[in-house]
Amino acid sequence: MATDNRINFWRRNVKVPGSVQPVYGAQHPPLDPRLRRTYPKDTKPKFNNLKSKKASSFHEFARSTNDAWDIDDEEDEDFLRNPSPTPLGLHSSTQNQQQNEAGHTESAVSHKPSSPVTQAGNLQNVQEEEDAECEHVNGKVIKSSSDAYLSTSSVRSTLQKQQSLPVRPIIPLVARISDQNASGAPPMTVREKSRLDKFRQLLASPNTDLEELRKHSWSGIPREVRPITWRLLSGYLPANKERRELVLKRKRDEYFGFIEQYYHSRTDEHYKDTYRQIHIDIPRTNPLIPLFQQPAVQEVFERILFIWAIRHPASGYVQGINDLVTPFFVVFLSEFVTEDVENFEVAALPLDTQRNIEADSFWCMSKLLDGIQDNYTFAQPGIQNKVKALEELVSRIDEDIHNHFKRYEVEYLQFAFRWMNNLLMRELPLRCTIRLWDTYQAEAEGFSHFHLYVCAAFLIEWRKEILSMIDFQGLLMLLQNLPTIHWGNEEVGLLLAEAYRLKYMFADAPSHYKR
Repeated sequence: MATDNRINFWRRNVKVPGSVQPVYGAQHPPLDPRLRRTYPKDTKPKFNNLKSKKASSFHEFARSTNDAWDIDDEEDEDFLRNPSPTPLGLHSSTQNQQQNEAGHTESAVSHKPSSPVTQAGNLQNVQEEEDAECEHVNGKVIKSSSDAYLSTSSVRSTLQKQQSLPVRPIIPLVARISDQNASGAPPMTVREKSRLDKFRQLLASPNTDLEELRKHSWSGIPREVRPITWRLLSGYLPANKERRELVLKRKRDEYFGFIEQYYHSRTDEHYKDTYRQIHIDIPRTNPLIPLFQQPAVQEVFERILFIWAIRHPASGYVQGINDLVTPFFVVFLSEFVTEDVENFEVAALPLDTQRNIEADSFWCMSKLLDGIQDNYTFAQPGIQNKVKALEELVSRIDEDIHNHFKRYEVEYLQFAFRWMNNLLMRELPLRCTIRLWDTYQAEAEGFSHFHLYVCAAFLIEWRKEILSMIDFQGLLMLLQNLPTIHWGNEEVGLLLAEAYRLKYMFADAPSHYKR
């Protein structure tokens, strides 16, 4: 009875609710609004005749607009075999032209490869071809590719449906390492060029002023001078320019002396478990970046981590240290690569260059770990203390978040352990980590002390999202998968500014805001 009433309602009420504009769904992109007034007179939609074309029942109305929903394959095939009358009163000659053009479009699409591997690459080309095939009369467009697609009588394949979609920006799984500015700003502004000149002036002086270099590095280091600047700020290179080449040669030779002396012992009973764990963890290091899946790169990482582990028996190798090699390796590799670093084939470099990058990465990572080694000794007391300090700090900064965690029994150790163990490398794209480390290298005790305030600022950044979660599982899922894939220099700069503000307010005021 209800169905009969509904059908009778649509038969009695000739006025169909909604706009008189044609309805298009996700599969059929709408006409470009800028082209709506470009129809020739004989083919312009006759809106005055719409009254004679009104649907007489709900089912006819639904059929005339069923491209507004994502219909399944069987319904789609029926729709294409028996197309319903279009709500637009177009001239019959225009419809014939559209059918002919649709045949051309269909044949053009059918010649496209159907392999799934090529779908994404062909999407843009197919869209451009369809746009180019629009019929022109007296220089005016009389149809869109979506109209031609509506009137085709053949069954579309899955690939063809995907190709008929409007082109959308593709969200990358991994933001490119080489992207220095995610906001799309020009690669080199006047200010950036001035900063680069200042860095080059500092680095070219006979004795580099390290304090001045740190001051300029805090807000980011230009890509062109980042390798040499990181070597200086980490303490790997001396400030005296004349001694640098000698020190580099000596330290590189020393590292490969360690390789000859110790690396063969990786199969010994005493070290095989350490090497086995390193060998397992290396492929997990940034698995979505092709650079780190190259056998040559993985062998470099195995040597670096194994040599460091046996030279630091108090801690040995701990999972998470493998991540700390990657920023140094990428930065020192970028010194020799002008193209996209993450897809570069390292084996193509000269052997001496590969050896230099490996040795420099080892020594700079060692300098970093010397300041936070208590993070990796037995029971990892450094991380335990930092997580506790983060909890205490957040309770003073933002009591709402702190109480929200307590209410849903979320322990800081459950999410912040990884933040301390990996220095936020699992939470940020690698390019953001590199920018973050510019400041860490410039800041006194950046990795051991300032990192705490960066973590606090990072947590507060997601305040709104955290407070919107009202269950334990939702909170942990959010905190372990924070949406930072599109972060760039601007977001990291704001994060560091907030961290500096927190440090300025709370570092030397243990009772400030304490309740």
